[in-house]
Parts: sequence; C-alpha cells; structure tokens
Amino acid sequence: MCRGRRKFLAASLALLFIPALTWLYLSVGSFQVKPLPLSPLEAQSSTPVGGAGERQALELRVRAVEEENRALRRELSRPPRSPSARLPSGGHRGNQNRTHSEEGTGDNEGQKAAAVGNSSDCVHQPAVDKCETIHVAIVCAGYNASRDVVTLVKSVLFHRRNPLHFHFITDSIAQQILSSLFHTWMVPAVRVDFYDADELKSEVSWIPNKHYSGIYGLMKLVLTKTLPSDLQRVIVLDTDITFATDIAELWAVFHKFKGKKQVLGLVENQSDWYLGNLWKNHRPWPALGRGFNTGVILLLLDRLRKLRWEQMWRLTAERELMSMLSTSLADQDIFNAVIKQNPFLVHQLPCFWNVQLSDHTRSEKCYKDVSDLKVIHWNSPKKLRVKNKHVEFFRNLYLTFLEYDGNLLRRELFGCPSEADHNSENLQKTLSELDEDDPCYEFRRERFTVHRTHLYFLHYEYEPSSDSTDVTLVAQLSMDRLQMLEAICKHWEGPISLALYLSDAEAQQFLRYAQGSEVLMSRGNVGYHIVYKEGQFYPVNLLRNVAMRQVNTPYMFLSDIDFLPMYGLYEYLRKSVVQLEMANTKKALVVPAFETLRYRLSYPKSKAELLSQLDMGTLFTFRYHVWTKGHAPTNFAKWRTATTPYRVQWEADFEPYVMVRRDSPEYDRRFVGFGWNKVAHIMELDAQEYEFVVLPNAYMIHMPHAPSFDITKFRSNKQYRVCLKTLKEEFQQNMSRRYGFAALKYMTAENNS
Repeated sequence: MCRGRRKFLAASLALLFIPALTWLYLSVGSFQVKPLPLSPLEAQSSTPVGGAGERQALELRVRAVEEENRALRRELSRPPRSPSARLPSGGHRGNQNRTHSEEGTGDNEGQKAAAVGNSSDCVHQPAVDKCETIHVAIVCAGYNASRDVVTLVKSVLFHRRNPLHFHFITDSIAQQILSSLFHTWMVPAVRVDFYDADELKSEVSWIPNKHYSGIYGLMKLVLTKTLPSDLQRVIVLDTDITFATDIAELWAVFHKFKGKKQVLGLVENQSDWYLGNLWKNHRPWPALGRGFNTGVILLLLDRLRKLRWEQMWRLTAERELMSMLSTSLADQDIFNAVIKQNPFLVHQLPCFWNVQLSDHTRSEKCYKDVSDLKVIHWNSPKKLRVKNKHVEFFRNLYLTFLEYDGNLLRRELFGCPSEADHNSENLQKTLSELDEDDPCYEFRRERFTVHRTHLYFLHYEYEPSSDSTDVTLVAQLSMDRLQMLEAICKHWEGPISLALYLSDAEAQQFLRYAQGSEVLMSRGNVGYHIVYKEGQFYPVNLLRNVAMRQVNTPYMFLSDIDFLPMYGLYEYLRKSVVQLEMANTKKALVVPAFETLRYRLSYPKSKAELLSQLDMGTLFTFRYHVWTKGHAPTNFAKWRTATTPYRVQWEADFEPYVMVRRDSPEYDRRFVGFGWNKVAHIMELDAQEYEFVVLPNAYMIHMPHAPSFDITKFRSNKQYRVCLKTLKEEFQQNMSRRYGFAALKYMTAENNS
C-alpha cells in the first residue's frame, strides 16, 4: 500500500513539474540577457568576426543597450521622495518642480570619489528648484580676461536650465566691455551686476603678490564684503574655467555642507606645489596636505560673515607674510593658510569639479570616462599649450565654446518668471508693429536688430594728445577685407576705431591673424570692436556708429576700409583743425577720393605724383565711370590747382569722406547693405548746417577688390532696389519733419536728379 502511495505521489509531482519546467524553458529561451554597458573600446573589441551584417546588427544592439543603461542610470540617480513630500489632498501632484541631481559628497567622500574615478552613477542626490537663481561671482580685469570670460559664460549658458545672476568684480575696462556685451546679448533669465575692483584695491594692496594675475588675483578674499549682504551663497570661478555640465549640479553641493562651520567648497590641489618638493629649497605657503585650488569655490557667505572671515584671513596673511614675504599663488596661498589653521571650514569637492590642467598634475585621476568631467580649469600660464595626456580632447571642448554662436544661447527658460527687461519689451513691441507682409519687412526689421557687440576685442592703450587736435580714423569691415588692416596701419599712424562684422568662429580667426601680425601687434592705438553676425544684411551704418562711439579724440575721420589714406594725412588733418578753427565752427573737411584698378600700385608720395598718375590713367577720380554724382561736388578740376582750402555746396547724392567733430550726428540705421548709407549721413550734416571744406593737399585712394555680396544683390534683385527707394523716400520725409522748410531742398534735388 505504501509503495502504491509513493507511486501515486511521484506521478502527481511529475504532472505538476513537467509543465512548469516546460514553461520556464520557453520563457528563458525568449528572454534576452542585456549585456553590461560597454565603452566604445570594449564594444569594438567584443564584436564577433562574423559577416558585416551580423557585426552591424550587434553594434546597433550595443548602442541601444548603452542608451538603455544611461537612461536607467539617470532614473536611479534621481533623489527619492522624502516622507514629507506627499501628494496633497485630492490625490493631485503639487508643484514639485525639482530638477538637477547632484553627486555631492560628505566630509571625506571627495577622496572616495577620486579613488573610484569620480563615477557619479546611481548616487541619490539633493535637488535644485527649477526656477532657483544660481549666483556666480567672477573677478575680471583688462582686455584679455574680458575675452576669456566670454568662453566661460558660453559654457555655463550652454548647459544651464536655471536663471543666473552673474556678479562681476571688474576694473573700468572690463566693466565697459562686459556691460556692453551683456546689454546687446539679451540672454533671457540672466542678470548681471558689476562691482568696482578699483575701490577694493586698498583692501588687498598691502599684500605683496608674485602671481601673474596681479592685485586682482587677491580680490576673492574680500567677496564677503563686496557682494550684497543679503546674498547667502555664491559659486566663485576663475576666468579660465570651462563647464562640461549644468552648473546647477555644482550649486546642489551646497546641500551637502555639514554643520554650521563648513563654509568653503574646494577641490584638492592636483599639483605637488604645496608639498614643497618641486625644486630645491622650494618653500610654499602652509597648506593642509596637498592644499586646495581656488579656481572653483563654493562660498556660504552668510556663515563666513558670522565667522568674521575678514578678520580671520587678514590675521593669517599678516602672520605668514612675516616669513613668506609675498604670495606666489595670490588668494590661493591665503585661503590654504587659513584652512591649515581651521580645517573644519572646508567641504572637499570631488576633483572632477576642478580638473586642473597645469603641467605635472594628477588631473588624470579625476576621471575615468568623458562623462565624469564636470569642470575643466586651464590653470597654467601655458593655457591651451599645457601638457596632458588628453589635452587634445580638452582643447577641442574649449574651442567648441570659443567658436560657438552666442546668439543660439538666447534661450527662454519656460515656466520660470523673469524680471522685466524694458529694452527687450520695447524691442518686441516695436517688432510686433511691423507688417510681416510688407515686401520690405526684412529691411525694416534689420534697423531694430540688436547685434551682440564685444568692444575692444584686443588690448587698447591710447591717450589723446593734450592740444585738442587729435583725430581717429573710423572704418568698418568684414572678414573678406582683413588684408587691408596692415596697409592702413602703415599709412595712418594715429588712433583707429574699427567695427568688424564677424561670426564667433571668424572672430577667433581674426584674433589669430592679428596676434600673428607684427604690424598690428605693434599698434596699441587700434580699437577692434566685434559686432556679431545676425540676419541677412550687412549692417553698415550700425557698424560705423559702433566705431564712432568708441572714439576718444576730439575729431574723427570717417573713412572706409578699402581706402588707403595718403602718407602723413594724420598730421595734416591735425594742422587743419587749427588752421580752420574746427573747435568753434561746424565744418566737415573733405578728403578727395581717387581709385585705382591695379592691385599693385606705387602709392603716390605727393599731390604732384598723384596728378601725374591721374594724367597717365593709373588713377581715376573715385567712381567717375559708375557714380559721378557721388563725388562731383568736390570739384576735382579746382582741386588740381588749389593751394588753400575751398568751400563746396551740398548737391544731391553727394557722399564724400570727411573729418568732423566727435559730436557729429550718427549714420541712419535704416540703410543696410549697399546704397545710400553715406548719402543720407552727408545730407544730415548739411541739414545741421555743416560747411563742406575741401582740403587742397589731402587725398585717399580706393584699392580694388571683388564686388561685395550686397552690391551683387542690389544689381540682381529688383525688390532690393524697390525697397531702397522706399527707404530713401521715408528718410526724406523724416528730414522734412525734423528740419522743416530747410529740408525742402532735399526733396526738390531728388526730384531733379
């Protein structure tokens, strides 16, 4: 009986398990095991040696799995909902706009993160509110630093999803450049404030400093005193920083500070500087271990003020200077000396928040993959020429932002209220009033387009002469006229103000061209002002106005980039200022214009030589064969024998090149591209009762070049010519309204011409 029961039980179990095993087998057969995420190199090495189709299929599968794993890591890295963050009554979600997870560390987690390659996968992070403003402080002084900081700002703007408030501690030069840049950049949800570094010099000038940053390298010490008293926290950055991630991730690290005494977030210094073993008798300032780098700092300003930070760093600096005599690394030495005495102040950040690319650093230990990089710091005087195993990758990342179109960063932050920007609101209102169905809509719109402008792109240093006769040559150009710069500098020794219409990439090409030119680099009195490209027209009169506004001499010679002024014209114009009493009268001194069709010209050294070449057919009066009216009133026949200045009357379409006082009217922006841009300006001068006086011994020569894109459009596009005619008529009507009866002659002259 027992044997029968056992057989029955075995049969029953078999009936139960066989279907279950069959189901399990089928399930396993249809289940695809996902491989672990592969790096590109691993994926390449694991590819089977099968056919091309099989390899391609496997590669596609590997990419798909990698993407799934990245999505999974992002999902796992989101912070868990806290018990208090419950759904409100009614079962609907509250307004939980929380974003930007962060891989912050505790007191000793920075070392742990470095040991594992700083991988930030699957770590639960605190969050930053979607619309929380992130405050960034940057010390910036001079022309070069102002150029460098733009690349930093671009990298921050590229990744950011939060409102930003930049606090710039600047000298007068950097403030002028950056205030103009941000005013014309018009990036939504970005606020900029400036603090005068010159007023802070007395706070740190007593500290001897050997660092190349000079006195401005010590300014970060006084931020608690400089920045607004109600500002609680700020990220402090050097100008040679490049971001590879959203700055909100760094802002979130503030939530990881422990207790009430951690007030500084810093990354360990990655060189051996503070270990004192770089050379014999090397004696650095005291530091905790390897010390900390101050290229990236998180400052809890409210706590620092309570801890009497000002008194703390001053006492430390005074004590150490008794033996050290001066700082070698500016503020960094003093920060480290304070931390050595008060280690509880610092919250150590993982080193991927400040990957330091100076020579002989341990920066390669801060990352094991490209995705680990957060902030790159070019903290070597060599900058992009620094030695590093992966410097080519870092350099390409930097160059990407360097040449990135800044106009693309004018992105709205949807869902976040922004402060009212009256300039932006007025612009939008003006544009909305334009008729988009108007055939000339694009012409009219260009008049109101705000072009991002970077003044003084290169170093500029010039003080006008004390005799109030100084003259600045004003011109504008695009990339295709760059070759004229050296020749003009050889012909004109006085100050020059140039507006260049370039893209971001072209601006860097220009920079390399200028820095490689001995002629241009030897001239400190040439101001280069970059107006960045936007729209389909060449904004010729805007460019002229930009260059005119930067003139710091009493007079300006309004020229064009295609003209070479005669040798000695600068001094001749200065003498004419005195001779013709320019200071007390409204005069426009006309410089007669000629042209040559020869690319190689023996430039005439005198009026006699010029007249000889004119008679031989080497030179011609400017545009005599295509636009005689433009310069006919100059009266070249009289000029040939003139020995004293003579007055000429305005005539329709007159467009000479003139020297005027700095306070003369600007050019009318409605005229873009080719046609009537100078004519309208000369008409304005005449309406304001300027006298046109031709100089008997002055001349300029137009050099040949390929036709511009705009003149080609004018000649080939009928609508272009129609719109230009419409703009002319509107300008004349405006003149009649502004100048009344005196402007009637312009209408009559136009009808008779």
